[in-house]
Amino acid sequence: MSEFPRGPVTPALIVEALEAVAGHPSNVRAGFAKGQCVHGTYMPSQQAEEITRSRSFTRPSRVLARFSMGGGNPDVADTDHLVPRGFSFRLGDTDHRSDILAQDAPVHYARTLAQMLAFLEVRIPGPDGQPDAEKVKAFSAANPETLRQASYIAARPLPASFAGTTYWGVHSFPATNAMGETRFIKFKIAPVGGEVTLTAAEARAKSADFLHDELEQRVATGNIRFSVMALLDRPGDPTLDLTIRWPDEDDREAVRLGTIVITGVEPNEACDGSIFDPANLADGIGHPPDEIFAARTVAYAIALAKRR
Repeated sequence: MSEFPRGPVTPALIVEALEAVAGHPSNVRAGFAKGQCVHGTYMPSQQAEEITRSRSFTRPSRVLARFSMGGGNPDVADTDHLVPRGFSFRLGDTDHRSDILAQDAPVHYARTLAQMLAFLEVRIPGPDGQPDAEKVKAFSAANPETLRQASYIAARPLPASFAGTTYWGVHSFPATNAMGETRFIKFKIAPVGGEVTLTAAEARAKSADFLHDELEQRVATGNIRFSVMALLDRPGDPTLDLTIRWPDEDDREAVRLGTIVITGVEPNEACDGSIFDPANLADGIGHPPDEIFAARTVAYAIALAKRR
């Protein structure tokens, strides 16, 4: 039985469920609780204006960003193979700011808020500290699309570095260029130099904080670069269901909007005092039409208020 009331599913209920799954830790983010704040710069490409008129993506700017581990447990091990990795970043200035949230899987684990709440509810630990395995199994059998994110992550080698991981914005964003032409894009944040992964034996030898330690070491010895890519839509591409990818997405035409260069580590307070608000999108990048996105900004504000 769920401990949450039935009726309309609200962002507040989602936040409560996320916290319950994590065991109600104090003063941490409801999701992607463990992470490291960093800073850097963004330099647009010459092709960026063909896709969007957003000054966040067509003008150089400073960058505030955060690498993170999924879930609400601030002590999750970096070696946990089933946990998504996140990369959130802020481009632009005060008047033309855009916050983008990305993760190392190209799909979300729910189509709707109701499905997201149900997914979380069956994973709330019982008195023994573990979720009811039979409830999880039954829910997954009835909702197989909710396993696609975990299956994608589990099928890939463990990332060896936050800096050597590809991140995806799972939503479909309407992008409008200077000619007034609008099309949907998906963000893909690709590491310059390619992905870096571990073998199973190498992963077993790593510490619980190895990604965070490696990040500090890498920044201390050189810059971290990512290409900010826009995957371009085709007629009929799904824009409302985050559990499915666009057809042939890995081979889809893409335009490099610009390059993020991470140049230093920031105290986590620089990121934790506010939120990367997905609703902050400078003119030229619109809000995705799916209901998960619509709930994000409210949920993030609720979670921020709780941890202050």
